[in-house]
Amino acid sequence: MRAVVTGGAGFLGSHLMDRLLLEDYSVVIVDNLITGSLENLEHVKNDSRVEFIKADISEPISVDGPVDFVFNFASPASPDDFRNFPIPVMKVGGVGTLHALGLAKAKGAKFMMASTSEVYGDPTVSPQPETYWGNVNPIGPRAVYDEAKRYSEALTMAYRNWHGLDTRIARFFNTFGPRMRLNDGRVVPNFIKQALLGEPLTVYGDGSQTRSFGYVSDLVEGVVRLANSSYQQPVNLGTQVEMTVLEFAHEIIRITGSKSEVSFLPGLVDDPRQRKPDITRAQTELGWEPKVELIDGLNLTISYFKAKLGQVTL
Repeated sequence: MRAVVTGGAGFLGSHLMDRLLLEDYSVVIVDNLITGSLENLEHVKNDSRVEFIKADISEPISVDGPVDFVFNFASPASPDDFRNFPIPVMKVGGVGTLHALGLAKAKGAKFMMASTSEVYGDPTVSPQPETYWGNVNPIGPRAVYDEAKRYSEALTMAYRNWHGLDTRIARFFNTFGPRMRLNDGRVVPNFIKQALLGEPLTVYGDGSQTRSFGYVSDLVEGVVRLANSSYQQPVNLGTQVEMTVLEFAHEIIRITGSKSEVSFLPGLVDDPRQRKPDITRAQTELGWEPKVELIDGLNLTISYFKAKLGQVTL
């Protein structure tokens, strides 16, 4: 089996690559490195089963030879990215998805769209089931990502319904683990980096907004199960262990042994108040549920960030 992983040099894409190699795939990585890094591929640089193509899928892409599966995981995905790369975020979600779907169609390959809990916006129901249509501000600061992903899902379903393409849609909730960027801008790397450096942990608003943090290996397991299934409706992948951002900040301080304190900043516009997936569909259709305890995943991630910061102890 041969797979193309767009965004494969990024955090989630590179972990998917590792898992596909264990599943005896050969993997073609397509990434323009706007937020991905070749460091995430360093451990497979001599693996003949891995091919890297530096390319922006917002432009037409070509891959020689047969392809069995296209995993479309390309997109900047943090709030900082939405501010710094608004047009590229929209282009990769729109035109980029169109090109990835076109590649899958041309190759007769299966296709998976990496979507997100952001399609639910600032939800009015919790936990969020896949049948919830969302509460999204189409012109707010997060809209470039929210609407790009909503469009990409619609485009994926259009290719399925019009062209008969064999498609999958995975909606990822907050995912963390090694290979996240130090300056990613999302809450997990922000808090860990600040705690390790003894800096204040910056909480936006009063910290009562909730998140559900899932470890990357669990989420990748869900991806593989979805890929191997025949299920074609969107599937939530995440953990139901919900906690407030303020609780999470104190947990990071406790685990790292940091002397950092919490610093409160003004709340962010359209920052979702709740994030908790209903994973009934994943449990029923895929026999999947998360296995890694939050503290175990955080310890692995903190060790990674310590190494990145050149630290052994605080």
